[in-house]
Amino acid sequence: MTRPSQDSFPPIRFPGELRPSQRDVVDIAREQLDRGERRLHIVAPPGSGKTILGLYLWAECVQTPALVLSPNSAIQMQWAARTELFSVDEHHEFPTSQLVSTDTQTPRLLTSLTYQSVTLPRRGDDGLDAVATNRWIERLIDKGQADDPDEALVWIDDLLRNNPDYHAERLSAFRKEVRDEAALDGEALGMLHASSRATLQRIREAGVGLVILDECHHLLGHWGRVLADAHDLLDTPVIFGLTATPPDTSGKTEEDVERYREYFGPVDYEVPVPAVVKDGFLAPYQDLAYFVRPTADELQFIASVDEQLHVLVEEFCQQDRTEPLADWVARVLAERRLGTTLAGDWREFERRDPAFAVCGRLFLRRRNQALPNGVPRLDRVTRHDEMQDLELLGTVLDRYIRHRLRRSDDPADHALAEQAISELRLLGIQVTETGTQPCASPVARVMAYSHSKTDAAREILKAEHAALGDDLRAVIVTDYEKTSAVTADISHLLDDEAGGAVAVFKSLLRDEETDALDPVLVTGSTVLVDDDLADAFLDASVEWLRENGYDVALEYHDREEFHQLVGSGADWAPRVYVHMVTELFQQGLTRCLVGTRGLLGEGWDANRINVLVDLTCVTTSMTVNQLRGRSIRLDPLQPEKVANNWDVVCIAPEFAKGLDDYDRFCRKHKTIFGVTDDGAIEKGVGHVHAAFTELEPEGVEGSTAALNADMLARVDRRADARAAWRIGEPYHPEPVRTLEVKLGGGGGGFPPFPGTQTEWTDGTLTAAISEAVLAALREAGLNVSGRGNVHLSDRDGGYLRVFLEQATEEESSLFSEALQEAIGPIDRPRYVIPRNVDHIEETLLSRLLPGVVGRYFRRSRRKMAMLHAVPGVLAKNRGLVDIYQKHWNQHVSPGEALFAHRGAGEELLQQCRREQLVPDSRTHEKEAFLPQGG
Repeated sequence: MTRPSQDSFPPIRFPGELRPSQRDVVDIAREQLDRGERRLHIVAPPGSGKTILGLYLWAECVQTPALVLSPNSAIQMQWAARTELFSVDEHHEFPTSQLVSTDTQTPRLLTSLTYQSVTLPRRGDDGLDAVATNRWIERLIDKGQADDPDEALVWIDDLLRNNPDYHAERLSAFRKEVRDEAALDGEALGMLHASSRATLQRIREAGVGLVILDECHHLLGHWGRVLADAHDLLDTPVIFGLTATPPDTSGKTEEDVERYREYFGPVDYEVPVPAVVKDGFLAPYQDLAYFVRPTADELQFIASVDEQLHVLVEEFCQQDRTEPLADWVARVLAERRLGTTLAGDWREFERRDPAFAVCGRLFLRRRNQALPNGVPRLDRVTRHDEMQDLELLGTVLDRYIRHRLRRSDDPADHALAEQAISELRLLGIQVTETGTQPCASPVARVMAYSHSKTDAAREILKAEHAALGDDLRAVIVTDYEKTSAVTADISHLLDDEAGGAVAVFKSLLRDEETDALDPVLVTGSTVLVDDDLADAFLDASVEWLRENGYDVALEYHDREEFHQLVGSGADWAPRVYVHMVTELFQQGLTRCLVGTRGLLGEGWDANRINVLVDLTCVTTSMTVNQLRGRSIRLDPLQPEKVANNWDVVCIAPEFAKGLDDYDRFCRKHKTIFGVTDDGAIEKGVGHVHAAFTELEPEGVEGSTAALNADMLARVDRRADARAAWRIGEPYHPEPVRTLEVKLGGGGGGFPPFPGTQTEWTDGTLTAAISEAVLAALREAGLNVSGRGNVHLSDRDGGYLRVFLEQATEEESSLFSEALQEAIGPIDRPRYVIPRNVDHIEETLLSRLLPGVVGRYFRRSRRKMAMLHAVPGVLAKNRGLVDIYQKHWNQHVSPGEALFAHRGAGEELLQQCRREQLVPDSRTHEKEAFLPQGG
């Protein structure tokens, strides 16, 4: 295919300079257009210049009438406004009034519309209603509610007469079902409203040859089905998909996911946030976390639910009416029973039910009950020992309920099953017919919307205000204006405002320091203003509305210590008042906005934000990236701006669901990059603090005070954070695999080599083991390029970052994995190798003789400090093991590598485990952008 015709397209030029990432995309686009390709799929963060990029591609690459579609009117208008940055050659006779349109009735050279305007579905016309009613009739007969169509129609007509609201609700649901099925079958255009069909026809007649789809991650449902069908109607235009993040495909139909992939193709270029920050086009930022404990009442509820689970397990184990739980577990393991069948051997049993094979044995071990004969013992390895009680008990109780209690012929057993199901449901586990699945947990909800979080928001703002003064521009974002769907189980703990924007707003007003920020709340239905600010805010609002040509009358309704701003007139709508409040916030009339992510997320723009407090529970990368993108836009009035992005996390690690909110925090950061204390730009929760892993926050079990103090201290260290980003300096263009290490156990002692005068430290020992691993990989031919040296840097909390400089992605990954096995906890190694150290002991003469002379009379005694695993990649055969042993002996310690699955090596491994002479180091694999040269 060739490019669209460019003969009549006016010379539109962008007089500015493109950013490096924009130039890269333009180069890719030109190459693909020259090859006849007609789809471009770009992922770029908010604030990275997607709009300018799209307009540049339209004006200078494709040069054809274009349609831009956006998810809301705010983004739609941004596209139209940005065309002002482009100019038409003054010698070309082209009326500027024909350049851009935001009106569905009058397409122009660039037409910017919303997705809704071209995808509006049919509502209640006779044809659709007839099909929907027939679908309803079929459903009633299928469910046994009616015997034949006539009886079903009587049912439906009775509802129409006696309960019209319910009738309308059900008919609407069946209309949607019919439309969705038709769209999935490729008939989406036939399901469109007449106005949308007419708009598409006008777009076609305007000769559109390019369709730019902004925030295209929204196209996994109805919008995507319509546009895919409209592609041929519009004569197969060039497609540019732009988004801040790839879409979340969970919960989507296979057809919709496949359609999306076919429509856009693979991602052609992804602009990472760090690259845009380091190039100076987004503001540097710090990701910070403030940890809280549940309130006393909340903690009592969480503890009671936790206790009920353990009491239930004890009751099940002690009962004498039916087979006790522990006895049943032992019998199932001994018989290798899988429901109604028996496995032929343990390997088959373990393969068919691996979760119970582990949890059943671990359950008996934690109860100090011996395993039945013939059941292999469970290796005492870290990942099993650290398994949370809920994961363990949930698996065991699930099998007991489904395979023992439910299948019993005793109704009392059925009652026990229901009791256990109710307890597990409180903890977020739903037992179904075939297994378990996650469900809404009252305990998790209490943690997510704990009253402690609103208190934390105040403490954060106080610290930020002390650091920034009048320059503070803080935004607190919640999920809802008020908390929705609080269940009866927790209604005594969470009222209808808990965790919502209104509760946070009221909390700020009750504290003198945060009240001084003159907070304002803005949601889709409400604007609340601090009473101290009321008069000035009203005057400024009236003036702003007048200047912008809106006909609105404003008044206040008093609400306790604040006022509700109410507008009347056709122009008063969220689009208008959000814009108004944003402008007044930008000016500093209020220094703190409180709102919901629905309004203050995608498409909202306020470049003065320098503090974001995220109180939402959202975890999808799509929404998280959109929310974080609000705070990192450049502020022309503050060239040295550093944005602080805060999460508030509620933890109670001693309870079964006590790390649920922490897990949510980890999932939020799963795809986020941030700068670390050692200057790396790292993906995942570890960039917030080295002690944070995806399993648990290490070292905060007893108290969160020290961690919070460290986080609050960073508020005053914005200059250090900015310096850590090294803006403008070269960096590795691709993320590098690194390993973080915190050694544990067996430290101290001197290297067992002649003449060594310096005792091992964590750093020197880690460096030595790293050198041994790298040298062995190179001699074995596994580090093919032979490039790259080991680099170590210190991180907070006693961690060391280790990575291979200037290595390929494959080499970095291989080195990191091998080092992790060599230095970390032993699982089931094929070969092991000892590490010996020299211990220096004083003698009578060394004590009597002074200084340097006395050292010659000290006694050196050698002993084994630790047994380590030989990395799996170097343990495949004896020849590779010998290579590793040679380099281990050279860099770390004398010693022979032994086969660990039998004989002397197996005995040594068991002895070292008993004597705790095996590593308990903590290791975290990380992905990070690193400065050039380390």
